[in-house]
Amino acid sequence: MASLSLNSLSVQPPSHPRKLVDTLSSTHSGGLKPIVVCGNPPTFVSAPGRRIVAVGDLHGDLAKARCALELAGVLSSDGQDSWVGGGTVLVQLGDILDRGEDEIAILSLLKSLDVQAKATGGAVFQVNGNHETMNIEGDFRYVDYGAYDECTDFLQYLDECDHNWEEAFVGWVGVSERWKEDKKLSEGYWGSWDLVKRQKGVIARSILLRPGGPLASELARHAVVLKVDDWVFCHGGLLPHHVAYGMEKMNREVSNWMRGLSGSDDSPEIPFIAIRGYDSVVWSRLYSRDTAELEDNQVDQIQSILEETLQAVGAKAMVVGHTPQSTGVNCKYNCSIWRIDVGMSSGVLNSRPEVNYFVTKCIWFELM
Repeated sequence: MASLSLNSLSVQPPSHPRKLVDTLSSTHSGGLKPIVVCGNPPTFVSAPGRRIVAVGDLHGDLAKARCALELAGVLSSDGQDSWVGGGTVLVQLGDILDRGEDEIAILSLLKSLDVQAKATGGAVFQVNGNHETMNIEGDFRYVDYGAYDECTDFLQYLDECDHNWEEAFVGWVGVSERWKEDKKLSEGYWGSWDLVKRQKGVIARSILLRPGGPLASELARHAVVLKVDDWVFCHGGLLPHHVAYGMEKMNREVSNWMRGLSGSDDSPEIPFIAIRGYDSVVWSRLYSRDTAELEDNQVDQIQSILEETLQAVGAKAMVVGHTPQSTGVNCKYNCSIWRIDVGMSSGVLNSRPEVNYFVTKCIWFELM
């Protein structure tokens, strides 16, 4: 592999091509009406007749991510990372970063699947979680040692791709594992104690994830709250004051901040309402609390807040991640809230992957 000089890199952020209204159609959609996407990043999605599948927090565990996607019926089981979901709409609920070593590979896989899905009338959407926003703020407290190595390797691969972001980003999942094996065999693989190696990883991560950096700009394509038909998807939880503030406005402000455009009049320096504080969209755990530990009046109050939120946004239920559910995927408050973070990553609970299907009613399946 070619040598890497972090100081000489000139990395261009990816483009940001989504329109205010984007129609995703295909000649292979089996007669389904086109998917219509409104907002930049996507905020409202109409996906008539589609099966909607949601996957929770993945935290850098590529093997578990593949298992979950195979379980969802959207990823081939032959190791070719092919989309087999047809017109399915897949929603991933954030927290791909931290606690695992294959973060960029998972993001690359989802990007590749989105490209493939659009050719068959489907689509892949992501929402950003608190660990995505933490990293863009420079908070690397939960970064796995291997993830620093992946950042260094990915910048080298980007250089070998002549800084063609789209080519490098989509292709990374296909080469990342081979590169790791090659390094172990050819270099004897430096251990985590090597300070020079670790420093290079921190610099590489900072280049990629600073506001305006190429990976931060890629994450800026995604929302912090997304409504698909009658379902609201977000990482932590949507509250009435978020809806009053404006879902599209929040998504746009977070996106601008990630892209390094927060100095404009249209966006605050840091979009506090969405990414900071215990009641922000990516941090709230209000709907994920164990109801067995709450008083009856607290349960009633939370249900009232949830109903007010859903009524305000015109949805029948909300789907959240963020808080690992040791008992597996579950719903509460008359199934108006679905909690689907099962801590599947080996860096969290190392539990069995689970996915959720949302059409006219909710069904969930567990990998045995």
